[in-house]
Amino acid sequence: QVQLVESGGGSVQAGGSLRLSCAASGNTNSAVRMGWFRQAPGKEREWVATIYTGIGSIYYTDSVKGRFTISQDKANNTLYLQMNSLKPEDAAMYYCAVGRTSSQWSYWGQGTQVTVSS
Repeated sequence: QVQLVESGGGSVQAGGSLRLSCAASGNTNSAVRMGWFRQAPGKEREWVATIYTGIGSIYYTDSVKGRFTISQDKANNTLYLQMNSLKPEDAAMYYCAVGRTSSQWSYWGQGTQVTVSS
């Protein structure tokens, strides 16, 4: 089992920045990849970014490329999402997730809310 706790959400104006954190505990060695997702009211959950924990490969959804940066602190079992140049359409509940394989996400956090005002 892996437990995930997100933090760092808040309310910012458009153009501002936030850094989300996801503290992982438990059997973190089982993680092949970690990622961030988001879900806005009335919309489906959307994948945002992934980092493969071993080789460090990183992927982003097109809408956040150049503005968001995913990173990991292996020593502290923490995943980050630096979000710059935030837009109102970035507002959502943000979740981190762990995948024990490259084809499924196995564990999810409870989410942290991001609000962006125009």
